[in-house]
Amino acid sequence: MRRWMVLGAMVALALAGAAAVLGRGAAEVEVRRATRGPIAEWVEGTGKARVRERHAVSAPVTGALERVEVHAGDTVRAGAVVARVLPLTPTPLDPRARSEARARAAAATAAEAQAEAALRRARVVEADAARTLARARALLAASAMAASEHDAAEATARAAREEVDAAQATVGRVRAERIAAEAVLAAPRGAAGGAVPVASPVAGVVLRVAQESPGPVLAGTPVLELGDPRDLEVALELLTEQASRVRPGAEVELTAWGGDAPLAGRVRRVEPSAFTKVSALGVEEQRVNVLVDPAGAAGAWAPLGDGWRVEGRVEVARRPDALLVPASSVFRGDRGWAVYAVEGGRARLCPVRLGAMAATEVEIAEGLAEGAPVVLRPTGALRDGVRVRAREP
Repeated sequence: MRRWMVLGAMVALALAGAAAVLGRGAAEVEVRRATRGPIAEWVEGTGKARVRERHAVSAPVTGALERVEVHAGDTVRAGAVVARVLPLTPTPLDPRARSEARARAAAATAAEAQAEAALRRARVVEADAARTLARARALLAASAMAASEHDAAEATARAAREEVDAAQATVGRVRAERIAAEAVLAAPRGAAGGAVPVASPVAGVVLRVAQESPGPVLAGTPVLELGDPRDLEVALELLTEQASRVRPGAEVELTAWGGDAPLAGRVRRVEPSAFTKVSALGVEEQRVNVLVDPAGAAGAWAPLGDGWRVEGRVEVARRPDALLVPASSVFRGDRGWAVYAVEGGRARLCPVRLGAMAATEVEIAEGLAEGAPVVLRPTGALRDGVRVRAREP
């Protein structure tokens, strides 16, 4: 009996030693179980606020811009004069140029007289053709003329009317040429001609004055910009691969605009054309503007101003009940995304398919069961089938 007790004690000690040895060989890992819960995925970008509808007020003629009397922030009504431009005085003609201009004016006058004479002749022919057509209609009604003869008279009358139209057009053209030629000979007008007023096309607030000081301007040069600073939108720059997932109506949060709380917005549109921009690291990136409208409480965007820089994030996915694991447990393997799950004291490599991704959690769309313990922050030394000791935080 004593002998059997000694043998039992020796077996117990051997088993305990083996367990200790095996335990010392197992790596300790921190695990967390896959749980279900809500998740939202966002993409981030930077942009600026801007007035939605801008109206440029430009110089109507080339000349000297007088001092602009309005300033940025001033309210103007539609039709109000915001500036004046004094047209340039035409350069006087030298004797040779004046002689050439007189000759062109005389030729234009003669051409006008010739065109008017041709118009009078065309009207005489038209009147004669109209009388012939009237007689042909009467004879056709009395069956005293063949239908072909009536058709010929009708065609002649129609051609005569077209000749009159052509002659009238010729008179209008040569008359315009004569007026242009005489205008060259007219005495140049100086300041006595008066400054041309520059009127506001719409009611609004002056956003920017392009040129406040007097100076020369060309026709079409912008003088100032008008708009409604309460009607703002945000143009948020996103990488094209991010913007491809953005849909109209998506929720937006705007931050870093100067206030404490983020501003709410909604995506109105993703612009159809992208542009190239060089990143801070010198890498060329394709970006596209995502246009954001205000959302939430009325007047929440009131503190924003035109041209202000903002940062924002756009929601691209939301799941109310998803299978979630910590983002630190997921890594890229040879065949895609994977995690290490702990089964029977060993690490098991589990390929997974990801869904929505947040900053600290990711959705497992396929490849893992709820409640499975996954290894946090797996190291390169961890391999499939290695013994581990799991420790939950």
